[in-house]
Amino acid sequence: MELEKFKYDNTIVKNFAYATIIWGITGMLVGLIVALQMSFPLFFNEYLGFKYISFGRLRPLHTNAVIFAFVGNGIFTGVHYSLQRLLKTRMWSDKLSKINFWGWQLIIVCAVATLPLGMTSGKEYAELEWWIDIMIAGIWVVFGWNMFATILVRRVRHLYVAIWFFIATFVTVAMLHIFNSFELPISFMKSYSWYAGVQDALVQWWYGHNAVAFFLTTPYLGLMYYFVPKASGRPVYSYRLSIIHFWALIFLYIWAGPHHLLYTSLPDWAQSLGVAFSIMLLLPSWGGMLNGLLTLRGAWDRVRDDVTLKFMVVAFTCYGMSTFEGPMLSLKFFNSITHFTDWVVAHVHIGGLGWNGMFTFGMLYWLFPVLFKTKLFSKKLANYHFWIATLGIMFYAIPMYWAGFVQGLMWQEFKPDGNLEYEFIDTVTKLRPMYILRSFGGFLFIIGAVIMSYNLFKTAKQGSFVADEDAEAAPLLKAPSKIKGEGWHKALERKPIKMLVFSLVAVAIGGIIEIIPTAIVDSNIPTIESVKPYTPLELEGRDIYVREGCYNCHSQMIRPLRFDTERYGEYSKAGEFVYDHPFQWGSKRTGPDLAREGGKKSNYWHFSHMIMPKETSPGSYMPAYAWLRDDKLDTDLIERKITAMQTLGVPYAEGYEKEALGDLKKQAYGIAEDIYKSNPDNREFTTTEVQELSETELVALIAYLQRLGTDINAK
Repeated sequence: MELEKFKYDNTIVKNFAYATIIWGITGMLVGLIVALQMSFPLFFNEYLGFKYISFGRLRPLHTNAVIFAFVGNGIFTGVHYSLQRLLKTRMWSDKLSKINFWGWQLIIVCAVATLPLGMTSGKEYAELEWWIDIMIAGIWVVFGWNMFATILVRRVRHLYVAIWFFIATFVTVAMLHIFNSFELPISFMKSYSWYAGVQDALVQWWYGHNAVAFFLTTPYLGLMYYFVPKASGRPVYSYRLSIIHFWALIFLYIWAGPHHLLYTSLPDWAQSLGVAFSIMLLLPSWGGMLNGLLTLRGAWDRVRDDVTLKFMVVAFTCYGMSTFEGPMLSLKFFNSITHFTDWVVAHVHIGGLGWNGMFTFGMLYWLFPVLFKTKLFSKKLANYHFWIATLGIMFYAIPMYWAGFVQGLMWQEFKPDGNLEYEFIDTVTKLRPMYILRSFGGFLFIIGAVIMSYNLFKTAKQGSFVADEDAEAAPLLKAPSKIKGEGWHKALERKPIKMLVFSLVAVAIGGIIEIIPTAIVDSNIPTIESVKPYTPLELEGRDIYVREGCYNCHSQMIRPLRFDTERYGEYSKAGEFVYDHPFQWGSKRTGPDLAREGGKKSNYWHFSHMIMPKETSPGSYMPAYAWLRDDKLDTDLIERKITAMQTLGVPYAEGYEKEALGDLKKQAYGIAEDIYKSNPDNREFTTTEVQELSETELVALIAYLQRLGTDINAK
C-alpha cells in the first residue's frame, strides 16, 4: 500500500508553548505579590495601598492566570502536538488553530484588563464577566471543532487512550462553563448570576470542583498517557486499567462538587452524595497515578538521568497526594477542621504547582529539543530547576498545612467555663511565620520557572525549527461495522462520535441528579418570611463588596457546629440567601465570618475599620480601603439593577425602580449623619459634609454590612 505524505503543524505547538512559559511566569508573579501581601501586610496594604493591586482584586487574577493562561496554554500545547501524531494527520484547519491561539490570548488579556478594575462576577474560578464568558465558549467550540474534524480525517483506526481524555475534557468543560455562566447583563461591566443563594452555590461548586477535574486533571491525564511513554520509551503499563481509569473517573468526578459545601445550608442529601462519590474517586484517581508510575517500570535508570521524567514522577506523586486529600477532606470530621483554613490553600497548590506545574515543565523540556531538532541547552540548569521547584513546593505546602491545622484547632478550642479560648484575631497573628515561608516557597518556584525559560529559549536559539514537519502514513481503509473477536471497547474506539456521546452521558447523569432538584425546583429551597430584598443602597453596597473581592477572605456561612455558632451566632439557613445573586458564602476565612455582622458594631466603627483596619483590629491583615471614602457612588444603573432583580424573581414592587434612587439617597444620608454624630471628636459638622459623605461608595458598603443577618436577628 502506498504511503500518503503530509506535514505536521509545529508552529501552533511552538506558539502555545511560548505562551505557556510567558503566562506561567506572569501568573506566578501575581501569586507571589498576593502571598507577600499576607506576609507583610503593613508594607503592601498601607504604604503601597492602591486599589488596583489590592488582595481582593489580584487574587482572582492570579487564579485565572494560572488556571486558564498557564495550564490552559499548556493543554493546547500538548494536545496540538500529540493529537497530530496519534492520528497521523495534520490539524484539520490551520485557520481554526490560529483562531484558537489568538482568541485564547485575547481572553487572557481581557482578564488582565478587567479583574484589577473590579469587573468580576464574584464566583470563584468563574470571575470573568459575561462577555468574556461568551468569548471563552466561542474559542472552546473552535478548539473542539478543530479537534473532532481532525479525528474524523485520521489515518489510524482506533483512538488511543489520550484522545479519550481529550474528548471528555471538551464536552464536560463546555457543559460546566455554559451552565455556570448563565448571567443577566446590566451593562458591559456588570451582570448578575441567574441563580441565587443555595442554588448558585451548588451550580458554582459543581462547576468549580469539576473545573479542577476536567480542566486541570483529565487533559493532563491524556497528556500523561502520551508523553510518559514517549519520554521513557516504555508502553503504557495496562490497557485495561486505562479503560477502568477513564470511565470510572469521568462518571464519578462530576458528583463530588457538593463536598465543598459540607455543613452549609445546602440540602443534606446533596452533601451526602458529594461525600460518597468523593470517597469512591480515590480508586480511579490512584489507578491512573499507578498506571503512569508503573509505565516507568524497568526505566528507573532513565528517571535518574532524564530531567523530563524527574518532573513527571514528582507530578504523579503530587497528583496522588492531592487525590488522596480530596476524599479525606470530604469526610465531615476532617472537613470541620480544615474547611475555611489554609489547609485548602496547600491542597490546591499541591495540585497546581506539583501536578500541573511539574508535568508542564517536564513536557516542555521534552518538546523543545524535538521541535527545534537539537539537544537541550543545559541539562545542569534543568536539574537545578527540578530541585529548586521541588523545594519550592515543599516550602509552600508544608507551612500551609501547618497553618491550616493551627487555624482549625484554635477556632474549636474552648475554655473550661465553656467560652471560646481564642478571638479570631489570635489565629491571624499566629500565621505570619507560615505565610513568610509560603512566600519563600513561591519565590523559589518562580526562580525555577525563570531558569527554565532561559534554558528553553537558548535551546530554541541554537536549534533549527521546522514549521511543517514531513510525515507519512498509510491511508485509513474503511472497516466493517463489526470485527470478529473485537471487544466492545475496541469497537467504541473506532467511533469517535459515539465516544463523545457516551462521555457526555457519563458526566451528565450526576449533574442532572444533583442540579435539577435544587437549582431548578425553587420549592426545594424553603423561604423565610422575615427575609426581605436588599434596599437600593444595600444592593449597591453588595456590588462593591463583590467588586473588591471581599469573598476571598470572608465567609458568609455559619455552620451548625458549636464553635461556629458560639463565635458568630445562629447557624445559616437556606432561606436567608434567596435574593443573593451571586451567593457570597466564600471558601476561606482569612477574616471572620460576616453572615451575622449587621448591627454588631456601629456605622462609625465600620467607617474607621475600612480606612484604618490595623487600628480598629490590631494584627489584622486586611488592606485599607481609603479609596471607598473618596470615590463617589455611581447610581446611574440603579434602575436597571432593580429591574434585573425583578426579572430574577426578587419581589420588588411594580414600578419601584423609579423610586429606588430616592430611597437610596435617604438611607445614605442617615448613615452618613450617624457617622458624623458618632465621631469621638464631637466636632460640629455641616449638612454639606454629611451630604458629601453620603454620596461615597463607603457608605453603601456599610449599609450592606449592617444588613447582613439582620432579617433573622430581628427578634
